Amino acid sequence: MSTEVSGRGLPQWLAPVRDAVETVEASQLSRYLPPPDGGGRPSAVLVLFGEGSHGPELLLIERASSLRSHAGQPSFPGGALDPEDGDPQGDGRLRAALREAEEETGLDPSGVQIFGVLPSLYIPISGFVVTPVLGWWRRPTPVAPVDPAETARVFTVPVSDLTDPANRAMAVHPAGHVGPAFMVGSALVWGFTAGLIDRILHYAGWERPWDRDRRVPLDWHA
Repeated sequence: MSTEVSGRGLPQWLAPVRDAVETVEASQLSRYLPPPDGGGRPSAVLVLFGEGSHGPELLLIERASSLRSHAGQPSFPGGALDPEDGDPQGDGRLRAALREAEEETGLDPSGVQIFGVLPSLYIPISGFVVTPVLGWWRRPTPVAPVDPAETARVFTVPVSDLTDPANRAMAVHPAGHVGPAFMVGSALVWGFTAGLIDRILHYAGWERPWDRDRRVPLDWHA
């Protein structure tokens, strides 16, 4: 499993993302930043870009409805660092992102080229300090839920669907929180995952004007 970070040989369409990663700061991605005292549980997610029949796409999973946290929620593959991943401030985050993606989707990590690492962010409700690891699916392999008790579905979403204003809205949490959401296929992508996608699209220059006054509930279905 290679944890080298390299932007060499990327497709030209990924250049805006690669360039944005080099300059964006944590405060530009989220208002929730890691605790200054170093608290929080280190974790990582794999933001994996591939190229499918409909052009550039992102790999997502849908968590099993039986899970205690984030049940049924679409997200990036990822999870907490294990001791064998190594340094939580260094390559351990990269190894964790690839390991978790393999455990959840069955992908072959050797086919993934890591081209960037975004600043770590914080999820207050779970206490996770999350590092987004960006990858290019240089050599795609078949993916599917490895453990149905944890992962209900593995799917890809065309970037063109994510940038389509018709698929964009603000999701309203029952507690009153409002945040970006994407209505793609039969899924409503919201929360941390949607917020991160929203910022990546913005700083890569891919965002198209959309109606930020449009509201959808978390139980939205196509």
